[in-house]
Amino acid sequence: MSAAPVALNPRLRLAASASLLALIALCIVWETVLAPLRPGGSMLVLKAIPLLLPLRGILRGNLYTYQWASMLILLYFMEGVVRATSDPGFSAQVAWVEVVLTTIFFWCAILYVRPAKRAAKAARKAAGESAH
Repeated sequence: MSAAPVALNPRLRLAASASLLALIALCIVWETVLAPLRPGGSMLVLKAIPLLLPLRGILRGNLYTYQWASMLILLYFMEGVVRATSDPGFSAQVAWVEVVLTTIFFWCAILYVRPAKRAAKAARKAAGESAH
């Protein structure tokens, strides 16, 4: 007996994908043009690389990728909060944009995965009850 497929919200998937792409672009532009630590850019631009790792899975709607990417994004949230409260001038404003984008991604990822997690939990419970 196979379980019925779980309906996942395409709007959440789109919002998560868009916020991740925007965050990648922000990290690159922030550290090269908008407010680099040094004139001409800095090696902090490399912080965008880990965000590329989940990109394919996020764009395809892979639930496992959503789960681990929601934990990865918390590092960027923390960086945004620290820099928003400690960086001078325009860099602090850009950091608040990072905080907003990471918050959007996090909640979209959590809410996107939630129906599948609930269905899996119900299936395990039903399988456990039928085994007895």
